[in-house]
Amino acid sequence: MNTHVKLADLEVGFDVPALPGMNEADIQTPCLVLDLDALERNIEKMGAYAKAHGMRHRAHGKMHKSVDVLKLQMKLGGAIGVCCQKVSEAEVFARAGIEDILVSNQVRNPAKIDRLARLPKFGGRIVVCVDDLLNVAELSAAAQKHGTTLNCFVEIDCGAGRCGVKTTEAVVEIARAIAAAPGLRFAGLQAYQGAMQHIDSYVDRKAKLDAAIAQVRDAVDALTAIDLKPELVSGGGTGSYYFESNSGVFNELQCGSYAFMDADYGRILDKDGKRIDGGEWENALFLLTSVMSHAKQHLAVVDAGLKAQSVDSGLPFVFGRDDVKYIKCSDEHGVVEDTGGVLKINEKLRLVPGHCDPTCNVHDWYVGVRDGKVETLWPISARGKAY
Repeated sequence: MNTHVKLADLEVGFDVPALPGMNEADIQTPCLVLDLDALERNIEKMGAYAKAHGMRHRAHGKMHKSVDVLKLQMKLGGAIGVCCQKVSEAEVFARAGIEDILVSNQVRNPAKIDRLARLPKFGGRIVVCVDDLLNVAELSAAAQKHGTTLNCFVEIDCGAGRCGVKTTEAVVEIARAIAAAPGLRFAGLQAYQGAMQHIDSYVDRKAKLDAAIAQVRDAVDALTAIDLKPELVSGGGTGSYYFESNSGVFNELQCGSYAFMDADYGRILDKDGKRIDGGEWENALFLLTSVMSHAKQHLAVVDAGLKAQSVDSGLPFVFGRDDVKYIKCSDEHGVVEDTGGVLKINEKLRLVPGHCDPTCNVHDWYVGVRDGKVETLWPISARGKAY
């Protein structure tokens, strides 16, 4: 439990959607519910996998944005720290005492660089990604100003088409500059192939990763030849971690969505051609919603619409039921096809969001449920931290 939150001072429906001890049926909706048993099994499974394959696991905090979830990942899954995408996210985790934080992104704005350079004063290791020589000088100046050390990864664009350099020559040039810059330390490589994480076919995902691994191996070999062997080669997501961990090149994973799962990740296939939700990973995150209208016999209207979720990766599906289907939404309404007229007013449905990351970012709380009872509430600590 986050010690800054005193649940005894909160009121259901005004401050929070539920309190410990309540029945799940009494939770105010729409809200995010965590099946704690499923969450813990997912975390333990990833932790056991990483340990068995000699990999560090740096859990991706942009997915859950929660200090409490991360601490559970560290306790049960052996996660060594966290990935953040923004300085503001990193500040939340640093203030909570997390001691190994990677900003898996570029930081270029002078004010943000200044804030980043202060973070090591909280006592942990701060790592940031670099893909430009000019950024090396910017980071070095800020670190010297604050008397701190920033660890740096050179980011490789290994297929995502976003940030990162594409040639080994550029990797070597930037790594040399980092190693020579006061206040900076060359710590390794960032090589996350994000573009292939949601490709359905296991074979097609593997082909993309094979190319990425060859590219990263070439960079590692070149750096090793000039006595700059990377301490860490970091990457891997829920759709690819088994490729990176068996590559002989990577030694750190950055998986995030495995812990919660969502509809988009759930549909990708494992090596046996089976969906990964319900098999490899369990659905642990749900958007709980209530029926608010059934004026039309074949349609029910629920209270989880666009403002309660992200539908960039598709609509949610109703968990555990095949007799009703979530078919469309507007700002405050979700429409559920109910041809049998089975749903009742105030009946609750568990929805599996299409995309967990941006869905979590629009809520304030996770309601942790076990055996039909509310066990805990966790604030979404870094919610809205987008700068």
